Amino acid sequence: MKFGRYDCAAVEMDAFLLDGGAMFGVVPKTLWEKKIPADLQNRIPMTARSLIIRGHNRTILVDAGIGDKLSAKLKKVFGMGKTPGSMDARLAALGLTAEDITDVVLTHLHFDHAGGCTAVQNNAIVPAFPHATYHIQKSQWELACHPSLRDRSGFIADDFMPLYAQKVLNIIDGPTDDLFEGICLMVTHGHTAGQQHPLIKGDGRSLFFCADLIPTAAHLPLTWHMGYDNLPLTLLEEKRQVLKRALSEDWILCFPHDPRVAAAFISGKVERAEIKETVSLKFEH
Repeated sequence: MKFGRYDCAAVEMDAFLLDGGAMFGVVPKTLWEKKIPADLQNRIPMTARSLIIRGHNRTILVDAGIGDKLSAKLKKVFGMGKTPGSMDARLAALGLTAEDITDVVLTHLHFDHAGGCTAVQNNAIVPAFPHATYHIQKSQWELACHPSLRDRSGFIADDFMPLYAQKVLNIIDGPTDDLFEGICLMVTHGHTAGQQHPLIKGDGRSLFFCADLIPTAAHLPLTWHMGYDNLPLTLLEEKRQVLKRALSEDWILCFPHDPRVAAAFISGKVERAEIKETVSLKFEH
C-alpha cells in the first residue's frame, strides 16, 4: 500500500499466546473476552506483526518479532508452535530476504519485538540482517541495558547486545522528522521508556505503527490498556493525543499484536474509538 513514495506491507513474524488478564489489565474479562476469546489457561492468541517500508532506495523493517532463539521451555510457555525457521522464510512471502533489509526501526526492545534482530550462526549470536542499521531510542536502550526488577523479564540481552558489539546501532535521542524523508518518529513512554512509532506520511493518508501503545484493535478504547504498561496514566494521555490526530487526520493504524486485524481506519470519539474500515497492508505491484 502506497504512502507518498513508500510502499508498505505487514508481515506476520510469529504466532504466540499471552495471558488475557495481563493483556487487558483492569478491564474485566467479561468485556475483553468478547473481543479476543481466551483458552482454558486464560491465554489469548497474539501475533508478532512487523512492517516493511520500501522506497528511497531503502527497505526498512519495523520490529523483528520473536525470532528463533527462545528455549523449548519458553516456547511452550508462550504456546508457540512450529516457527518458519529463519528470517528469510518469514520474509519470503514478500519476495525479500534478510540481506535486503537496509534499516531496522525498533519500537522498543521487548523480546516479542526485538528477538528476531539476532540469530544463531556457527554457535555465535549475530545480527540477523547483515546489511542493516538498527535504530533505537536512547532512553529505551538505557532501560534495556539496566532494567528495573519489573522490566527485567521483558528484555533478553542476546536480542540486542550483539548489535552494540557489531557497531550497527543508531541511538536516537527523542522524536525526529528526518530519520528518513517522509517518515517521522513519534516517541511515547507509558508502555516503556522511549518507545518509538514511525509515521509514514502520504498524500491524503498516513500510516502510524502503534507498537504497544495500542497493541490490538481491542485496545482502541481510551482506558483499555495492558497490565504490562509501566506508566498507565502517561500512556492514557499519549494514547489520547494519538487517537485525536488519527481521527482528525484520517490515519491508518497498524496493530502489532492483533491476531486478525493488521491495520484499520478508525472512527467515533477519542474516548471510544472503533474500527471504521480494516485495511490489508500489502505491496502494490
